[in-house]
Amino acid sequence: MCHYCGCRDIPLIKEFIAEHEAVTDLGGDAVRALEAGDRTRAAALAAEMAVLLRAHWAGEEAGLFAVMSENEEYAAYVDALEREHRELAAFLAALDLDAPEQRTAFVEAVDELHAHIAKEEDGLFPASLTELTGPQWNLAMSAWSTVHGRQVGAPTGA
Repeated sequence: MCHYCGCRDIPLIKEFIAEHEAVTDLGGDAVRALEAGDRTRAAALAAEMAVLLRAHWAGEEAGLFAVMSENEEYAAYVDALEREHRELAAFLAALDLDAPEQRTAFVEAVDELHAHIAKEEDGLFPASLTELTGPQWNLAMSAWSTVHGRQVGAPTGA
C-alpha cells in the first residue's frame, strides 16, 4: 500500500485504513482458525468481519465513493469496487464453513479482499486528494459519521 502521497494523513482516509486493518486481521485470524480445525471460531470471526464490512462499506459508498463517482473518470472504478462489496457480502451471508468447498472459497475471498483494499488504498484514496473539493470532503465525512455514529477522528465510543 502507498505511503508517499499523504492521503493517510487525511482523517477520513485514516478511518478507512483502520477499518481495512481490522477487517483483514479478522479474516487472517479466521483463516488461521480454519487451518487449526476450529470452524466454530472461524465462523464467529467471519461473522464479525461481515458486520464490520457492512458498516465500512456503507461509510465508503454513501460518502467517498459517491463523491468520487461524480467524476466520470472514476465512476466505473467506483462501480467495480461496489460490485466487489456486493459479491463479498452475498458470499459471507451464505457462508457455511462446515462445507469443505466453502472453507476453500473463504480463504480465497480473504485473499481477494486484500486485492480489493489495495485498489482503494493505492488507487482511489490517493486520487481523492486531488479530485475532491472541500464540500465533497465534508459530504464524505458526514456520510461516514452518520453510519458510524461519531465524528471522523473521534475516539471509538465518543
